[in-house]
Amino acid sequence: MPEIRTSERRYEHQPTDPGSTTEPEQHQYVIVGGGPAGIQLSYYLQQVGADYVTLEREPAPAHFFRHYPRHRRLISLNKVHTRSNDPEIRLRWDWNSLLNDKPELHFPHYSSDYFPHADDLVRYLDDFQREHHLAIRFDEAVERIERVEGDAPVEEDGGAGGTGAGFLVRTSRGLIRAGCVIVATGWATPYVPQIDGIEHAIGYEDVDTDPAAFADQRVLILGKGNSAFETASAILGHAAMVHLASPRPLQLAWNTKHPGNVRTHYGALLDSYQFKTLHSVLDCTVDVIRPAGDAYEVEISYTHADGERELLEYDSVIRCTGFVMDTSVFAPNCRPELAPNGRMPATGPDWQSTNVPGLYFAGTIAQARDFKRASSAFIDGFRYNLRTLTRLLQESYGQVPLPYDVLPAEPKELTSLTLERLNWSSALWTQFEYLCDVLVRDERTGEFRHYQDLPEDYAVQRFGDSPHFYTVTLRWGRDDYSDVFAIERHPSPDRAAESAFIHPVVRRYRNGSIVEERHLLEDLLAHWTRPDRHVAPLHAFFQAHLGADLFVPEAQPR
Repeated sequence: MPEIRTSERRYEHQPTDPGSTTEPEQHQYVIVGGGPAGIQLSYYLQQVGADYVTLEREPAPAHFFRHYPRHRRLISLNKVHTRSNDPEIRLRWDWNSLLNDKPELHFPHYSSDYFPHADDLVRYLDDFQREHHLAIRFDEAVERIERVEGDAPVEEDGGAGGTGAGFLVRTSRGLIRAGCVIVATGWATPYVPQIDGIEHAIGYEDVDTDPAAFADQRVLILGKGNSAFETASAILGHAAMVHLASPRPLQLAWNTKHPGNVRTHYGALLDSYQFKTLHSVLDCTVDVIRPAGDAYEVEISYTHADGERELLEYDSVIRCTGFVMDTSVFAPNCRPELAPNGRMPATGPDWQSTNVPGLYFAGTIAQARDFKRASSAFIDGFRYNLRTLTRLLQESYGQVPLPYDVLPAEPKELTSLTLERLNWSSALWTQFEYLCDVLVRDERTGEFRHYQDLPEDYAVQRFGDSPHFYTVTLRWGRDDYSDVFAIERHPSPDRAAESAFIHPVVRRYRNGSIVEERHLLEDLLAHWTRPDRHVAPLHAFFQAHLGADLFVPEAQPR
């Protein structure tokens, strides 16, 4: 493992050993994991005065980023120079900071690199948890989590719940009773595909980061994600031949708009593939890996070649197939259902397990609801999710109502608020097509309640009985083009729904169903403030639903 570029620190927050009493320690919230998600959620629960404790099995925070990525260069952007002094606007392009009230504890103070070094993120997260005096206990491993009703375990099917329901968390130091458990462990276990002979492959977690170790070798890399391209790029100038293989075609981030797909700065291998250097990207299944002297014979079946099979020889095989969540700590009575891909938990719209009441998930493992869509897999996405999760937890367990503002039912007011939020909010910008603002009409008073940063599917579920509410989001537009860099645009506000770039969309719902939606035209600088293209069309949309006198406000650029 590379040397961490920060001084060693002692973590002296050592509470009384819960094993010293016969009664379990008790907390309303137990967070499992001291990575960026556990740290961010700890910050928010501490801000609202909640009774929580965070448990981390390692002696220091951010264990994952002390080892990954293996070649130590992050793919999360760090755009320091934005020509804006507004902290909220700057967060749109700061993908590594955690949300907090100390300006000096934002990541650009730790690195000015556009693609920063992982050690700088470790140093930042270390300082963040220490400066905020978070209740994180290190060197305390969670060994088992079970659901209990009173003093008895809940039945295998989850039981009936009730006010006495909760969890018993067994740790390396003792027992803790928790009202609810939030698992923020991140990716704990490498995913190993079922391939005959897969044990002969070197895992990404163990791969030699010295490219000279692969000099003049023929190398097969299993996988076509960022870890596979990271590994291939490192050895490209040393290996004689590098093949990347997986059954499905390569997905490039510039086409999918998702930062988890392959990023452009790994493009040298793709150039080499097309320039006939023998480096290749293969769409195939790997059927067998078997030793053949000092090399390996690999049988593959091509995906797009009428079932053609081939036997190839490699000097090294490297497994870069990603990670899965570790479910070994869950007792049978609270083992969470998994999402269809089997790598992460299945959650409801509030990030709660679909089958275990009171069990929540946070951070990169809580991305099932917007998988490969928004940015819940990354710090810049889940930091907003966790701010919202804190509000939902406070409502469920602390009897604190979900906060909202009140607006008059006037088109001018609704238009002004909506455009202000769309032009300013970093949450709506980063968590496009997932988080939304909600405007719910109170049928008694006629006023609107304005809720911020809710998952759209949660909002539709929660306010589904309302005859009149809106969701406000940013969305990508049409994708019926063959070249992302040669899109024909239509600059008419009446054709805003044909926008290809990110742009505002306001949806009107009645009793859970979409009645109508209004797209606002895309804008190169993401300033949706033009009177003719943005203000007037949105005002007219609200006007048509509310029946007030038409009034077109002047644009107020921020």
